[in-house]
Amino acid sequence: MKILNRRFVNGRVQESHGREIQMVTSAITGEQIAEGVLGDAIDANEAVAAAKRALPAWSATTLDQRREYLQKLADSFEAHREDMIAGLVEEFGTTTATADYIVSQSRDWFLFAQKLLTEETFTEQIGRATVRKVPVGVAVLITPWNGASWFIAMKASVALAAGCTVVVKPSERGFWQAQAVLDAFADAGLPDGVVNIVFGKGDPVGNVLTSHPDVAKVSITGSTATGKIIAHNGVDTMKRVTLELGGKSPTIILDDADLSKAVPFAVGAGLFNNGQACIAGTRILVPAGRAEEFKQALADAVGALKVGDPRDPATVVGPVLDRDQYDRVQHYIRTGIEQGGQLLAGGLGHPEGLENGNYVKPTLLTATNDQTIAQEEIFGPVIAVITYRDEDEAVAIANDSPYGLHAYIATGDTRRGQALARRLQAGRVMINEIIDAPDAPFGGFKQSGLGREFGRFGLAAYLETQAVFS
Repeated sequence: MKILNRRFVNGRVQESHGREIQMVTSAITGEQIAEGVLGDAIDANEAVAAAKRALPAWSATTLDQRREYLQKLADSFEAHREDMIAGLVEEFGTTTATADYIVSQSRDWFLFAQKLLTEETFTEQIGRATVRKVPVGVAVLITPWNGASWFIAMKASVALAAGCTVVVKPSERGFWQAQAVLDAFADAGLPDGVVNIVFGKGDPVGNVLTSHPDVAKVSITGSTATGKIIAHNGVDTMKRVTLELGGKSPTIILDDADLSKAVPFAVGAGLFNNGQACIAGTRILVPAGRAEEFKQALADAVGALKVGDPRDPATVVGPVLDRDQYDRVQHYIRTGIEQGGQLLAGGLGHPEGLENGNYVKPTLLTATNDQTIAQEEIFGPVIAVITYRDEDEAVAIANDSPYGLHAYIATGDTRRGQALARRLQAGRVMINEIIDAPDAPFGGFKQSGLGREFGRFGLAAYLETQAVFS
């Protein structure tokens, strides 16, 4: 059995001090593939100490020096590309095509960050005040399991560009895929202590990192419940926080939408990454006047999706992360049926012939917006279809959620879609297509989080403002 017992602290790959064992399994087979050794409070404290020691020299680097280091990171991520892809596919079941996209953009985050490093970003003259943007300090980055390389690179790229040193805590449920990311940072040749990576659970490692007096900034992508704990942990030392949390995003199909375009758009938004995405459009709202037409087309589309081995190029939906995630998804499907939902596609149990591994039938259920499957984040290939009477009711349903991360609109009139978007409580709204926009702000309203990431908005989260008068 392979033993994963590594941390990256102060420029060295070394064994963790902790001794607790985490079982690592394959999403594809359901079988154990490794044992991960979790870090402890000592690992967390040593990582913060290393980042603190490295901060003065790193924050004093020139913009040109930081650009060079960001290039080294991009090159190192590219060198570890195949291992990153393999880890994503094996551990949490995303398809090879999706994993390829995730890893490519993981590399590109460092290249995007290079472009932000201009004098104008850091210095501005306002009257007699020279306004300077200075690094906030040591930053803790807590990342999820549904694409470790992407989230780590997205956060670390702008934190390092800002002049912060970082401690990364990947999800312990993403142990396998994060190994190649650790190697990429270790091989990039950054100064000792600028990047540190420790594994561990929220208690104790996460709690130590997020309450540590030498940590100035915490950025997390994770559940809303975890985000609340982290925000509470940081209050005593007034930590700056960026919280990218849960979502229950609506896809509103308007009555003028072209069925042949709206249906693949809605299904793609709902089932990206096997539904294991905070931005997934898992509530599809259809107009009453065309409800049966859209329900049938959506059922046909979901039912036709190929579920299978994520390494097969023909596969569209692979398995979910692990047995716990499989059981969670089954619970929600069962609850949806028990609460009166009509099963339009999919259902309980494994797809035929895929009894091994964590495979779920892509499932489409009717619902009303007060039902569990329309209100709670499932994180699996389950979509609720909700009927609305008119546009006002569609807006009311879309906004009747504790979340507000993403929204999608399908319409034959882009101007109508733009007008509707202004009424939605969501950090991002996409009309008729899923757009890759790494320079536009990303983040949510309400319990989907605090702050924004991506591009100059993400960089700003790692900077403090100082006015100097002379």
